[in-house]
Formats: sequence, C-alpha cells, structure tokens
Amino acid sequence: MVTLKQVEEGQVGCYLVALLAGLLLGAFLPTSGLLLEAWIEPVLAVLLYAMFAQIPFLQLRAAFSHWRFMSALCVANFIIVPLLVWVLTRFLPNEPPLVIGVTLVLLAPCIDYVVVFTHLGRGNAKLVLAATPLLLLLQIILIPVYLWLIVGEAAASLFKAGPLLRAFLILIAVPLACAVLTEWLSARHRLARQWHAATAWLPVPVMALVLFIIVASQVPKISGHLWLIASAVPAYIAFMLIMPLVAKYVALGFQLETGAGRALVFSASTRNSLVVLPLAFALPDPMRTLVAAVIVTQTLVELLGELIYVKLVPKLVTDPD
Repeated sequence: MVTLKQVEEGQVGCYLVALLAGLLLGAFLPTSGLLLEAWIEPVLAVLLYAMFAQIPFLQLRAAFSHWRFMSALCVANFIIVPLLVWVLTRFLPNEPPLVIGVTLVLLAPCIDYVVVFTHLGRGNAKLVLAATPLLLLLQIILIPVYLWLIVGEAAASLFKAGPLLRAFLILIAVPLACAVLTEWLSARHRLARQWHAATAWLPVPVMALVLFIIVASQVPKISGHLWLIASAVPAYIAFMLIMPLVAKYVALGFQLETGAGRALVFSASTRNSLVVLPLAFALPDPMRTLVAAVIVTQTLVELLGELIYVKLVPKLVTDPD
C-alpha cells in the first residue's frame, strides 16, 4: 500500500510526468489542450486550498518562539532575495511578460513542498513548517510593493484592479479562509479532523493535474514565444546557484545550528509558483499566457534543482567539528 511519505518523496517524478504529458497533448492535440483552459482556475483553487490546509495558521504564535531562525528567514527572503531579483532582472531582455513573470515567481518563498525537500536534505523541516504562515502572509503583503519597485510603474499598471481583486478573492482569499476554517473545525469535530487528515493526500496529485492542465492549454498559445520563455532559464539557474551560498552565510551570521541552517538554505532557494499564478491570471491576454508560462518554467527548473539540493545542501551546511 502506498503511504503519504512515499507520495511526497516521489512528487518530483509525478510533476515531471504531468509536465511532459501536458506538453505532448498541447503540441500534438492543440484543440484538446485549449479546451482544458476553463479548468485552470477551479483546479488551482482546489490546489491552493489543499496546500493552505497543511499550514498551521492557528499556531502562528509558535513561529515567533524560534525568533533567531525567523529573523534569518525574513532577512534572506524579504531583503536579500528582492535585491538579487532586481540584479537578475537587469540582465533580462526588456520584455514585460518576461520581467514580470521572473520577478513574481522569484520573490515568493515556497510554503509547500519545501518542507518535504528540507526533510530529504536533512534540514529541520519542523522549523520550515512553523514558518509557513508567516511566509505566506508576508509575501502577500510585500510582493505587490516589490513588484512595483522592480518592474516599474508602467509594467505594474498592467494589473487592473478588477481582475486582480477577483483572482485574489477566488484563488487566494476563499481557499485560505476555507483552510483556516478546516483547521479550526478539526480541533473540535471528529469528521472535520478526518477530512483535515485526508487533505494531506491532495497537494501532490492536484498539483500534477494543475501543471498538466496549464501546460496542455498554454503550449498552443506560446509556440511563437519560446525564445522569450527560454530567456528566463539563465536567471532561474543563477538564482538557484547564488541563494544557497548567500543563505549559508546568513545562517552563520545568525548563528543557526546545522538543521536550521539547512532549512534556511532550502527556504531561501525554493520559490512558490502557486501563490503568484493567480496574479498572472489577472493580467489581460496574451500577457497572462506568457507570464504564466514563464512562471511554470521556473517550477520545471526548480524541481530538477531540488534533486541536486537534497544531495549538496547537507555538504554545504555541515555540523561543526
């Protein structure tokens, strides 16, 4: 019988298969792929609910008991990362969909599968899990500000208030409220507790489904813009090479123990495409299609990079002699 641990540890392969299947469907049966586009928002909303349901929102106070780790986490993710993103975007072609997509996805620290990869990389996964509510709240607040500072007022003005508010409510606020309600009810009712436990099985298969639908439905639209999407890959690789080294020295500066230091490296180096995808879908076409493709490309690069991280991070952040 397959266990939840096996599902989580095998998620990279699952996502890569979903991406490949979506690519093949979109390339060889483009009409079928386009029909899937209507399912992006409802399936993404389910995924965000499933992901948020795993976050201990009602235990936010516990995060602040690890003040040294949380301080290092905030410095790395919300001071150093935005500075690095600003530098990296200076080297990109001056194409708004490219710059917006790269900026959005690199600004957002991961709050879901980073916990699993931290565990696989022998870091303190419990610290990362405790930090997830704080990371989510801060990125929701700060990303619009950093986006305006990095991409400029002209590009930021592409986000119209109506579609942005709709995307935020349907794809973030409602799933978030449902997840918090699920957590609150699970502490009081047995059936709610059973449902809450069952939601732990949802993120991996539903994320695979989201990736499949997005790729299959968008491939027919981006065939003439592959050069633009490929232009994002060097920035993503540079980010994944630079941030582990920077995070290591942040961990040393805050005198974190080995497990916490590895957790910091994973958090600072792993990004969150799921939370920023609703922002991409709030853009007008064809901008939304290109920005979403740039964001999903980061996921593909990152999943391959995580396989390297779980081997190298324990060697990068080692126990003191």
